[in-house]
Amino acid sequence: MVYRRTHQVVKRLAARRSAILTAARHAAAEAGMAAVQIAPIAVRANVAAGTVYRYFPSKADLISELIAEVSRDELAAIRRAADAAPGPSSALAAAVTTVAVHVLSQRKLAWGILAEPVDVDVTASRLASRREIAGEIAIRIDAAVRAGHLPAQDTTIAATALLGALHESLVGPLAPENVEDPIKLREAVQTVTLLALRAVGVMDARARGLVVQAVLPARALLGA
Repeated sequence: MVYRRTHQVVKRLAARRSAILTAARHAAAEAGMAAVQIAPIAVRANVAAGTVYRYFPSKADLISELIAEVSRDELAAIRRAADAAPGPSSALAAAVTTVAVHVLSQRKLAWGILAEPVDVDVTASRLASRREIAGEIAIRIDAAVRAGHLPAQDTTIAATALLGALHESLVGPLAPENVEDPIKLREAVQTVTLLALRAVGVMDARARGLVVQAVLPARALLGA
């Protein structure tokens, strides 16, 4: 007789997997990807180390899935913000603003996903994360181009350049300090959003108006 998992068993397994990933996310947010180690994560998740290995056969698998999960959350937030905007230009502004807020809200986690050295190979997950988010920004640039709000351009290159500028300016080695303060965080987000809009061809006065009108999303929660 073939064993079939009951609904309760499936829910329990999913909850345990989620608890492990949540523990890994909190550890990375507090101390970077170096803190994502099987034994400490098991303690945080209140499971045995062997249980972690049943869900994630290696540390590379755990970190790769963590990167994928955080990226899915960020991508969903970008789409919600852009879809709620009244037009294609404001949608682009909303998308850029959302990326900036997510990065600034959890800088150690963002750096860990982006470029922090780790002792396992997670290159594929990192590339997939960047590709998905850059692709969403490209969609928003393309919509603004088709609406006649932006000049014709290679939207893929433009989106990649914007994402690179956001990451370098907000979490790279030269990123500003003390942006935990709400006023400084808002200023940083508005500065990079204005830069991004100007870079793709929004006239300065219009760009400033879009930045002022953009609704900053609530600071990203680790459990989002």
